[in-house]
Amino acid sequence: MGQMSIKNKREREGYREGEAIAILRYARISPLKARLVLKEIHGKEVGEALYILKVIPKKAARIVENLLKSALANAEEKGLDLDSLYIKKAVADRGPVLRKWFPRAHGRATLLRKRLSHITIVLAEKKKED
Repeated sequence: MGQMSIKNKREREGYREGEAIAILRYARISPLKARLVLKEIHGKEVGEALYILKVIPKKAARIVENLLKSALANAEEKGLDLDSLYIKKAVADRGPVLRKWFPRAHGRATLLRKRLSHITIVLAEKKKED
């Protein structure tokens, strides 16, 4: 979706204090199908999101589940409290399109588009209320 407007790496989302990020590039699934699953877990707590992903019978759910586990590992490496994490941002951006030619009747050929996507998950700690 283009270049990020923030040039400083520390100011980008996921590099802030109390956040962890995981990005999967060139996933072999269309962004539309990935967004259907990401919409279900956006804003949820991590444990609840993992449970939801386990029961969704879609290919995108398996991909997003592995990416969420990676984000959790990144959060643990940063020293964040795993019990207070929630999914702050979950997006699927459009990647490149693989184009193949598929043979059809009467010597014709049809273009087959295999869409790829870049999936990003940002976890953040919930603010503690006193």
